Amino acid sequence: MTDHMIRVGLVDDQQLVRAGFRMVIDSQPDLEVVVEAGDGSHAVRALDPATHPGVVDVVLMDVRMPTMDGLAATAEIVARGTDESPAPKVIVLTTFDLDEYVLSAIRAGASGFLLKDAPPEEMLGAIRTVHRGDAVIAPSSTRRLLEHLVTALPPDEPGRPTDPAHRAVADLTDREREVLVLMARGRSNTEIGQDLFVAEATVKTHVGRILAKLHARDRVQAVVVAYETGLVRPGS
Repeated sequence: MTDHMIRVGLVDDQQLVRAGFRMVIDSQPDLEVVVEAGDGSHAVRALDPATHPGVVDVVLMDVRMPTMDGLAATAEIVARGTDESPAPKVIVLTTFDLDEYVLSAIRAGASGFLLKDAPPEEMLGAIRTVHRGDAVIAPSSTRRLLEHLVTALPPDEPGRPTDPAHRAVADLTDREREVLVLMARGRSNTEIGQDLFVAEATVKTHVGRILAKLHARDRVQAVVVAYETGLVRPGS
């Protein structure tokens, strides 16, 4: 294993699913499966950053599992992370008929989600993207799924920015709001820089300030805020 190896954890109650994911992931020179778990409670024990710091970088987490589901496990694992022992990034595995759970997963601390029938290259790209942290939202289906999810959210009430999320968005500068909208459309830092005719380093600075103001852990959470507050609407 090299210093650049991304260590992956697989959490799924179906052994054949884990075996298939492991085969694809371990075929890559920069990825390696180092932990497997068949349910959420096992995952919490194996991936607790307090007792097993730095064991795993990215986790693929199924939603429906016995003993403890993937949402509860994600929330526990992320909550136990600290500055000294950060929690691994979590990608929730889902299908369209489980969409109602996905937004809860993001709120619980997941860094993104992946359709279980996604092609292998999309899964591999999602792992690498989430590991980088500041890259474009991954996978490519994220925006489409978010748009599908927020159609069930109640409409915002213009002129009544009373909740913390609305106040945080109101505190953004015009340029930061512009950048957040482009983030919500799935644009990478490079693409945002091209759209706004600014350097990529400038975009990174804006993204950092947006995350800080929204108290968002990563780009995915910032995009959820953008949808929930009505800054971005499905299909816009």
